[in-house]
Amino acid sequence: MNENDEDTSPVRALSDEECWDLLRENEFGRMAYHLAGEVHIVPINYATDGERLYFKTAEGSKLLGIVMNEDVAFEIDRITEDHATSVCLRGRASLLEGSEEHVVEQLPLRPWVPTMKFNVVAIDPAEMAGRSFHLKRPWLRMTTSSED
Repeated sequence: MNENDEDTSPVRALSDEECWDLLRENEFGRMAYHLAGEVHIVPINYATDGERLYFKTAEGSKLLGIVMNEDVAFEIDRITEDHATSVCLRGRASLLEGSEEHVVEQLPLRPWVPTMKFNVVAIDPAEMAGRSFHLKRPWLRMTTSSED
């Protein structure tokens, strides 16, 4: 690949810094976890301190899943008419307790749904990758005339 190919490629890998910037700019993603031999995926709102992701959850299958198997995957994406970005990570989720759970009080972590969520979970990324895509979607520009 020569230098010009990288400039014209519709896909570009993001640096770790760009991935963290996107994670900080967003607050909604999807987390996959294991429970009873199955993989589950759930939406979560989250916040980050630059090294970890945090979310709150109530008692239930999500909490049980991460307590029984700390391996998780997490993903966010942003899509506009002609551009998309995605950050995926794999890591370990842990239930925070005691003084450790108060770290979220300094973060912009607010529940989207007014339910009681007392459990604070941290995700420590082990692997992270992000990509940026330049989209060519001609069907968005194709319209049918209503005057026909």
